Amino acid sequence: MNRSQEREQAFIILFEKVFHPEIPEEELMTLAEETEFITATPFTRELVAKTLENLNTVDEEISRFAVGWSLGRMNKVSLAILRLAVAEILYFDDIPASVSINEAVELAKKYASQKDGSFINGILGSIAREQENS
Repeated sequence: MNRSQEREQAFIILFEKVFHPEIPEEELMTLAEETEFITATPFTRELVAKTLENLNTVDEEISRFAVGWSLGRMNKVSLAILRLAVAEILYFDDIPASVSINEAVELAKKYASQKDGSFINGILGSIAREQENS
């Protein structure tokens, strides 16, 4: 399994978490694995864990750059993709921001619309530029 596939699996769990915040992510992963929907790798687990451990900070970053958009108003697919990518940009120093952004846009192309991809690209580009300058 390659990194793109592992990210996609993390996205699926994070998307599911949007609808079931009360269910621990480990339980969501176990259910997904039992139904053979995903095969959670260590990288997938780490992405999900880092994102959810730092969800308040991740959401604050998204909110700062999503001018005119509240998190509740965002498409749930886009929100899950943004959360995943922002966590990568902030907490995975070994992954270039450009890779995280590209992977997020590819997920949007697959699960959302071209418009969502542009929205995601804009927010992530702004966050990445700020990270580079700090």
